[in-house]
Amino acid sequence: MKHDGSGSRWPTRRLMLAASCALALPLAYAVAETQVAPGVPAYSPVTDARLANAASDPGWLMYRHDYTSSGYSQLDGITLGNVASLKPAWDFKSSFDQGHEAPPVINGDTMFVTTPKDEVMAFQASTGKKLWDYKHDLSHVGLKTVCCDVVNRGVALYGNNVYLATLDNYVVALDARTGAVAWKKQLAPADQGAAMTLAPLVVHGRIVVGLSGGEYGARGSVVALDAASGEQAWQRFTVPAPNEPGGKTWPKGAYKTGGGGAWLTGSYDQATDTLFWGVGNPGPWLATLRPGSNLYTDSVIALNPDTGAIKWSFQYTPHDTWDYDGTNETVLTDVNYQGTAHKAIVSASRNGWFYAIDRVSGKLIYADKFATATSVSGVKNGQMVTNDTLRPDVGKEVFTCPSFLGGKNWWPIAVDPQTHLAYVPTMHTCMTIKGVSGGGYKAGLPFLDEAFKVMRDPAFPNEWGSVQAIDVNTGKQVWRFGSKLPWNDGMLATAGGIVFSGSADGYLYAFDAKTGAVKWRSPQMSSGVIGVPSTWKVGNKQYVGVWAGWGGATPIWGGDMAKDPAVSSIPVGGHLYVFSL
Repeated sequence: MKHDGSGSRWPTRRLMLAASCALALPLAYAVAETQVAPGVPAYSPVTDARLANAASDPGWLMYRHDYTSSGYSQLDGITLGNVASLKPAWDFKSSFDQGHEAPPVINGDTMFVTTPKDEVMAFQASTGKKLWDYKHDLSHVGLKTVCCDVVNRGVALYGNNVYLATLDNYVVALDARTGAVAWKKQLAPADQGAAMTLAPLVVHGRIVVGLSGGEYGARGSVVALDAASGEQAWQRFTVPAPNEPGGKTWPKGAYKTGGGGAWLTGSYDQATDTLFWGVGNPGPWLATLRPGSNLYTDSVIALNPDTGAIKWSFQYTPHDTWDYDGTNETVLTDVNYQGTAHKAIVSASRNGWFYAIDRVSGKLIYADKFATATSVSGVKNGQMVTNDTLRPDVGKEVFTCPSFLGGKNWWPIAVDPQTHLAYVPTMHTCMTIKGVSGGGYKAGLPFLDEAFKVMRDPAFPNEWGSVQAIDVNTGKQVWRFGSKLPWNDGMLATAGGIVFSGSADGYLYAFDAKTGAVKWRSPQMSSGVIGVPSTWKVGNKQYVGVWAGWGGATPIWGGDMAKDPAVSSIPVGGHLYVFSL
């Protein structure tokens, strides 16, 4: 079906969205009224109980489906036996050419999805009828300190509201039925280093978000706001002050510009009442300028959701100098490792290692390489160790793997409790990196003191990426699907035995969850896919939706990969596609 008449590569079908195209929706800046389409579907409030049981909800109530961040849906209407019959149901073209990274979030028959530059749109999830939109006013913002594209990764739902975190550091509460602004609170000034691109998480009636911007010397933090009023409940800085635990792992004064961005949405363990959040790279990148292990950068931190107090932490890359971060999602799952059962979190880190960590104690269960990894070289006494010969310095260039883009970047894994497999979108890049004299911290300017070049991983001379399945009980690869193009999309696993993910050349793939065999490939979409797929059910019909819309870090910072003609020629432009049987 063609929705926009743009001539995009898409099968022509009956126009189902004519009514929505005719709507004259005003720009919903600030507190402007937002028109609502007639025939709005019924809307059920999203309660604490519904969030607690999101894993069994027919919708997709939060960024990674449920508090475990599993990316796994219990829906089984689309199966290995019928997935080949998936057809386009409806589609919608956005007005942006930047990266489209958000998953559709669905409550009942209402879908909420975001675009670059903080637009929120509501649709009828089954038909594509547009209900309302909200355009956050960024006209006063230069966006000069937003790293890696002006993206947004989605919304949170609670009560009758939709919650958005913005590039200029506002949290905005919108009425889910109309798009009208209920409240908005700014957490930090714009254009001074900090920004927010993540989807919020709702825990205990609070909206939890993370500020990031380590590339500009912003001190990261996790912040919780009251869902009803927007009043701040607590703020946990990810780089501790000298008088706080971990503060002595930094040189004097360095914590103020120490980075540690809280880039991505966290997870929540209801059994232990613990919030898990990943923390990004330290600033500046060049580690010789900040001696010490630099807690809590490149770590996962376990937080008390009522106070923000840190219960424990685990550092993936001590004293990081390669921009390996620790922000990648932590997925709650059961692990049986060498005959011992664990309540665990698993994560595929930028540094090329796949981790299983006991989520109660914070102790490492195992770490295993899932990509070529040379600088983070092993494990000793339950902690990661690094190769000092591969640490860059001023006048010293090194070649190391993976590149700073990581063995996996922000795009999320999925974990299937039936197969006990984690599905990992993987990058195959290395880099040269060296120290440079940067002149110190200056507000609003990059704070790196390193120069780099991304290039091919010699172990994968014909591939920039792959999808692989890893047994969470062992950390070992079970199957792999290689790609000549980078694989920059998140994973969706379902009880139908299928794993969905999109490719850089514009196809949505359905893999056999157990074997990796390709069971279906969509018609070619109008752009490469970095949007996170989600699935939902309305009535008796299951749907799968995903943004196509190439962008993000790869075309900006990808070096030789970005210059590859097959990569540089990927079309841009956001286009939301929905499929059903």
